Amino acid sequence: MQQWKIWCSLLSVVVLAAVCQGERSNRCILSRAKTCTECMRVDKDCSYCADEGIHYSRCDLYSNLQSKCKQIIQMKSSMEIKKNVEINTRRKQNQISPQEVSMTLRAGEEKSVKFKVFQPLDAPVDLYFLMDFSNSMKDDLDNLKKLGLKLADVVGNMSSDYTIGFGKFVDKVTVPQTDMRPARLKTPWQNSDPPFSFKNVITLTSNAKDFIQKLEKERISGNVDAPEGGFDAILQVAVCKENIGWRNQSTHLLVFSTESAFHYEADGSNVLSGILTRNDEGCHLDLTGTYTKHTLQDYPSIPTLIRLLGEQSIIPIFAVTNYSYSYYEKLSKYFPVSAIGRLQEDSSNIIELLWTAFENIRSKMEIRPEYTPKTMRSKVSSLSSVMSQSDSSIFTVLPGKVKEFKLNVKALDYIGETHVCDYKEQQKKYLIVKPSTFTDALSLDASLLCDKCSCELNAEVNSSKCSGHGDFACGHCVCKDDWRGELCDCNSNSQGDVAACKNPKDTSQICSGRGDCYCGVCHCVPSERHLERFEGDYCEYSNLLCPRFAGFMCNDHGECFKEKCVCGEGWEGAACECPKSNATCIDANGVLCHGKGSCVCGRCKCDPTDANVDSVCGPLKYSLGLCEDIRTCVQCKAWNTGEKKGKNCKKCTHEFKFVDELKPGEEVMEHCEFRDEEDDCTFYYTLEKHPSGNNTYVEVLKKKDCPPGGFLWLIPLIIFLMLLLGLLLLLCWKYCACFRACCARLPCCAMLPCCAAGTKVGFQEDRYMLRQSNLNSLDTPMVRTNKPVGTDIVRWKVTDNVHKESSKQYQATNPNDTILYNLSLRAARIFNDELRKPDSPEFNQLRHTVEENLNDSYKSVPGFQPVRKTKFRLQPNAGKRQDLTIIDTQLPAFRSAEKQIMNITEQKVNLEAFNSLKVCPGYYTVATDRDAHGQVEFQDGVESIDVRVPLFVKDEDDDEKHLQVEAVDVPKGNAEIDQRFVYITIIKEASAKSIITFLQPSYTYQRQDKVAKIPLFREIMEDGRTQVSYRTRDLTARDGKDYISTESEVIFYPGETRKEIPVSLLEQTEIDTLLENGQLKQFRIELYKPQNGAKLGKFPETNVIIANDNENQTTIPLEQSAISINSPPTNVKAQPIDSKRIRMNWIPPPGRPTGYKVTYWIEGDENSSQVINTTAPSADLPNLYPYCDYEMNVFAYNALGAGPCSEIVRCRTPEDLPNEPGRLAFNVISPTVTQLSWAEPSETNGEIIEYEVTYAVVTDENKPIGPKKVVKINKPKKRMVMIENLKEEQPYRYTVRAKNGAGWGPVREATMNLSTQPKRPMSIPIIPDVPIIDAEAHDEYENFLMYSSDVMRSPRPSTSDDTDMQMNGNWEMNSLFPGSANSTLNRSTTTTHSGQYSRMMGGSLETHTTMMSGLETSMYGKKGVNNTITQQMIGGRRRTESEDVNAALENLEMVLHENRSPGIPETPTRLVFSALGATSLKVSWQKPQCDREVLAYRVTYQPLLGGEMKTIDISDANENSLIINDLLPNYSYIFKVKALSDKGWGPEREGVITIESKVDPLSPLSPVPGSPFTLSTPSAPGPLVFTAINSELLKLSWEKPRKPNGDIMGYLVTCEPLDGQGEIKTYQVEGDDADMTLMVPHLSENIPYKFKVQARTTQGYGPEREGIITIESQDGGRSQHTSLSEYSKQMIMRHEGYTVPGNMSTQASLLDSAIDPMFSEGMTVMTQRMESGTSITQQVTRTMMTGGTITKQMERKFYEA
Repeated sequence: MQQWKIWCSLLSVVVLAAVCQGERSNRCILSRAKTCTECMRVDKDCSYCADEGIHYSRCDLYSNLQSKCKQIIQMKSSMEIKKNVEINTRRKQNQISPQEVSMTLRAGEEKSVKFKVFQPLDAPVDLYFLMDFSNSMKDDLDNLKKLGLKLADVVGNMSSDYTIGFGKFVDKVTVPQTDMRPARLKTPWQNSDPPFSFKNVITLTSNAKDFIQKLEKERISGNVDAPEGGFDAILQVAVCKENIGWRNQSTHLLVFSTESAFHYEADGSNVLSGILTRNDEGCHLDLTGTYTKHTLQDYPSIPTLIRLLGEQSIIPIFAVTNYSYSYYEKLSKYFPVSAIGRLQEDSSNIIELLWTAFENIRSKMEIRPEYTPKTMRSKVSSLSSVMSQSDSSIFTVLPGKVKEFKLNVKALDYIGETHVCDYKEQQKKYLIVKPSTFTDALSLDASLLCDKCSCELNAEVNSSKCSGHGDFACGHCVCKDDWRGELCDCNSNSQGDVAACKNPKDTSQICSGRGDCYCGVCHCVPSERHLERFEGDYCEYSNLLCPRFAGFMCNDHGECFKEKCVCGEGWEGAACECPKSNATCIDANGVLCHGKGSCVCGRCKCDPTDANVDSVCGPLKYSLGLCEDIRTCVQCKAWNTGEKKGKNCKKCTHEFKFVDELKPGEEVMEHCEFRDEEDDCTFYYTLEKHPSGNNTYVEVLKKKDCPPGGFLWLIPLIIFLMLLLGLLLLLCWKYCACFRACCARLPCCAMLPCCAAGTKVGFQEDRYMLRQSNLNSLDTPMVRTNKPVGTDIVRWKVTDNVHKESSKQYQATNPNDTILYNLSLRAARIFNDELRKPDSPEFNQLRHTVEENLNDSYKSVPGFQPVRKTKFRLQPNAGKRQDLTIIDTQLPAFRSAEKQIMNITEQKVNLEAFNSLKVCPGYYTVATDRDAHGQVEFQDGVESIDVRVPLFVKDEDDDEKHLQVEAVDVPKGNAEIDQRFVYITIIKEASAKSIITFLQPSYTYQRQDKVAKIPLFREIMEDGRTQVSYRTRDLTARDGKDYISTESEVIFYPGETRKEIPVSLLEQTEIDTLLENGQLKQFRIELYKPQNGAKLGKFPETNVIIANDNENQTTIPLEQSAISINSPPTNVKAQPIDSKRIRMNWIPPPGRPTGYKVTYWIEGDENSSQVINTTAPSADLPNLYPYCDYEMNVFAYNALGAGPCSEIVRCRTPEDLPNEPGRLAFNVISPTVTQLSWAEPSETNGEIIEYEVTYAVVTDENKPIGPKKVVKINKPKKRMVMIENLKEEQPYRYTVRAKNGAGWGPVREATMNLSTQPKRPMSIPIIPDVPIIDAEAHDEYENFLMYSSDVMRSPRPSTSDDTDMQMNGNWEMNSLFPGSANSTLNRSTTTTHSGQYSRMMGGSLETHTTMMSGLETSMYGKKGVNNTITQQMIGGRRRTESEDVNAALENLEMVLHENRSPGIPETPTRLVFSALGATSLKVSWQKPQCDREVLAYRVTYQPLLGGEMKTIDISDANENSLIINDLLPNYSYIFKVKALSDKGWGPEREGVITIESKVDPLSPLSPVPGSPFTLSTPSAPGPLVFTAINSELLKLSWEKPRKPNGDIMGYLVTCEPLDGQGEIKTYQVEGDDADMTLMVPHLSENIPYKFKVQARTTQGYGPEREGIITIESQDGGRSQHTSLSEYSKQMIMRHEGYTVPGNMSTQASLLDSAIDPMFSEGMTVMTQRMESGTSITQQVTRTMMTGGTITKQMERKFYEA
């Protein structure tokens, strides 16, 4: 039998990680600090050399400078103990020593202080008993009175110095907690006291007799609801220190006794008594000890109680009954030190409970630092090994013992991007360390050492040593202005000897194009790439081009200097990949390579002829997968079952022996157990190697373990009960119908739920008349009459323009037009004044919750866009719910989506929740721009409700319009509709669409012109048809003598902006000429009566001057001497003002322009152009997109027309802050491990260069209670982190924000408690190269920020969980060490944007489906990176959680690894199409990002349905557009653009476009001349979903395109085998459903297939959605697995798989085995989807049901915040 081979890689990794912790890099030199102060801030170990004339680094370690520098400057920190009173063990009080310490720390420095803690054996004790006095505790009070003396004795046994007190509580004395009837307020129960909230009955006293006497006088009280107000009492006990009598130097114990649950914060405000004020945490006890503000303040929150009890060093002991034990058990876990005991129903065991609790907690205490400055981190650790819990702040300190602890304080280097020495925020000066049961504390005065170096303070200004151009300080010159050089003798404005700055190997560029030459010396400039630095005499080296190993530069164990690795201590090799130590080659006996090999590069090189050796050349102790390999032979030999039963069993050559008892596991090589699928029984056997090594002994246990019998007899009983229930419901319905028909007229019938006859609902008013003004809505009352009992929900709707015919009510509209849907919902929360303030935190928190849940609920709506303009208000006259919050928001979507939005809204309202947003049933409003629908609810006893009716006013409406409001039906309740209609008349007020005006106050014309044509201009606000009337009026000119009077109207049609008014001029008679007196003849033209939305502008009238032919032209006013403009504006310049504005200015052309028009558009997209009018030779272009290229031009105009346009100028807007990242998503791995991912910001507004992730523990009020952890992700494409070691049962708030060149954007936040979410198995793939964050590592992420490869090399904490999948072994990872032994599990990965893998495990068939998809275009088969990862399986134990993590990361690391080489251009961006004609198209794109110069572009295009592919190469890299003139009309084309650098071609950007135009019927390829043309195709379909039904059949699903751009006629699906052997298949899929499905048969195993899906409309095919899928078998093909029976062929799609027999004949949510007779009871098939990128992999899990037992079940979930 073949020998299986294994690597002991886990041992190697652990040893390597322990040994190879090399010395860290010299941060002092790498910082390149220029001054002494900068050097001191780099690291605590940095020193500075102040010698003159040195040429080595001045900033270095002291040990390096000591031998070569004379003047070494250092800054040393200090620590001093200010007060230290030694512990006296004879004193009976808690003590801590020392008491006061001060220290100074340099940035990054850490110091520790040792302190001692002492708790005496007989410490003073204060015990306060707080008891529930509700009536149900009467017997408990009676027993407590009887046990009063014993209670005092117990406290006396706790301590000889004790006090004891007593308090009682019930609840708030208000409705509904308390019965407020006067009699009940006086005596709620017989022989009881009036109700109260809390009373301090007995102040802490040492007089036990007085305590017992006062306790005897107490009587019980009472309230109404079950939960009690104990939290109010606990808070008062904590804060009223003097009233209660708490002593200093004593242990404070609070015994809380009750049998009920508790009220907590918001119970008083949101749900119960309407108390809105939060608890102020103050003491409010009167002289009698009674709490006075119980009706004025809400209950406190749990975090508040935890904090206040901790501040007062009070330890709670919860003595509760079995009924409420579970509540207080969870509550007690939140307190650092607490105890809980189960109280008997009558409290008879209170004495024993108190003593047990005291013994449990007396030695526990919490010791943690408080008030730590933000510039530091602190932690307390024990020096005596006294830690009692996993929480590092809880310690065990036995009474009478002195224990020693250590306080570590570390100063941070940076807070965010700010050095701690520059951090200006006010901080608390003293850090306090106080044990939880102490009142004394250690006070630490910690400060930062941020002083300047003394040599800088005594600098020699304008020193002669610096040529008078700089200051001499700390041994060197600090040059000023433009001077450079060691002596400041080089002016940077002078290049000097340029030849000295050219690399002899490449003289074409100065300083290699990466620096500036000053005085013959190259000064390298900073790189545009993040973290890159240029080095060398000619700046020829980059610090990012050093050799890499395992994906890390210099293997992360060295520094890159001049493109060569400088390895750290203990490492060598070109990429620092080889450890110098041979520790990893030593076997368990301490022998190097077992004496059979040599240690090369940290790995043993063994004898190649010996195959049975491990990683250190030792003999293999066991073989991987041996249990699985022999399993089928054991089945057939022992019971004639399994795959090899029958003739195939003869192939089993092993030696079998059947025994009654197996040998222990330590005596055999393998101990195996499996389940027999044919009888569901488990069998066991062991394996031993024959001494010769050629065969295997197999001992099989004769007896199987079989499950008990099934429960099939229950099925008939369940069916009978269901039929009986249906019959009863039918009889009830018949009875109610009959009863209503017989006695509906009787008054008593209205009292019956099924016969509430006579109740009427309807509108109170029937008509309104309104003036438009500013009204948006109208509240009209709806009333309910005649027995307003029960609940009635009434649907209503609003119909617009009912006065018109139905065919004319609305203008023709496009169903794909995006409109605003106004939504109104009633939230299930009380409204308060904070919700009226848009800038308040409460408003923003609720708005965020509303928008997040509504967006998720409506995301499937066609044309969906995120909701906006969310506001909150109250709805008056809303019955019993009028104090709840009304949500008003707007949802943009297609007009055709109205019905779907209505259905979703009504469904969610009926369910009372939009995901996690709770809403009230029976109320909603959905309004468009022309109709509205809604519901209102009448609660029991409510007679009147207001209906808020939206009012619609549109421009196309008549000046007087009518709306009809109709009560439609009553979906819930028994009321009948009475007054059904309300008619609303709205008098419309006009708004200006256009402004019509003359441009000047006067014009001059010659009589000889005969006709004066006065220009009239229109400024369009909203395009359309407008008109205005005009008339002339005499001034000095007379009608009929000088001109002919006229009166008419001017009509402007859509798009028209200029008209002329003609006025005929008359010639002078001879008499007029003789009598000429020189008077100026003029008349006036007036504009009036503007219509269709027009208004008159600045000059509503103008004077027309009639000049005679012989008059001197100089008398014409200057402004009238206009000449035509024949040249464009010159010297046009554009400069960005900010990220959203550009300023243009130019020199005016000749011709006296009266104005200018600026046209601007996004580069390459002239269809998006906009126009601005201005009268000055400059203009500001507003509302631009940040970080976008714009083109613009300008032309001038005057009264005679417009001039030519200027040349096009270009300008890019600067970057702006990015938007918040997309919604956070959590993959919950366990209660302490989560994978956090997020989407790129919706508007990046630039190039994202970094992400910041923070998380912190928060309270229930979402307030942080611990330090905030900050992680920087400098790989913006890796939008995912994994966080480990979080605290269990603690909510965390996570925030993510993005950074671009403009700075940090706003944060996206989410709060989640992982323990409340089910974990999902680690078989779900995790994206590799994901940062792994250890939550317990605080902020020291230089040691804990790891990527997936690091996980493989570092030991991770391992925990097992019962919910893990039961596997036959675990995976061992050997992928990081080339040259390892061969393995039986191979994964071949070809990666660009896709990946595939296969597995073979034992003799079983396991089929995997791996989905691969590209971003824009498939890169399969091009420029791939081939990697092989070897993995092996160890039998005999369950996989641990950390091994799951490691396996998932390693399995996918190579698959998703980015393979683009440095220097390869990225994908071109902003691919824009502009139609120039029916067959002509302009294609534009923007230059891609590239580390090197882009040399050329290549554009390819061809018809989408096939045809000749044409290629155009563009050699000019500055040309980023192309005009193509040979296209066919109404044909869809696919265009691809890619860029070229000296490193090769980059990836392609593709797009699909169709030019739609009218064609000649006789010649379909010839467009009709002059016909319009448009660009229109649907967008790409939604993500592809693959579900493998079996090894030959695949189910393909996808979603409808979000932008159909028309009616979807169907889809074209293409299936292409990527091995090049099979044929390409196409499928035409008809339909227009939201979710489409196609079953693809006749596929082959182990062959990758590329699927493409396109949507088809009348305009053509849209762009493709791609996905790559492979159905793989474990053995790589069928030929190697010939022993399968006809019934055992099965595919399971999962990461770690199981083999389950059975072949499926049909595919549905529940499938039955129809072929295999052995499994007649059936099999369940479940599916699940997992999104990644542009595609979705859907997982299928099959569950076998046999005899009522579930054979295998798997759940996998994905949670989003």
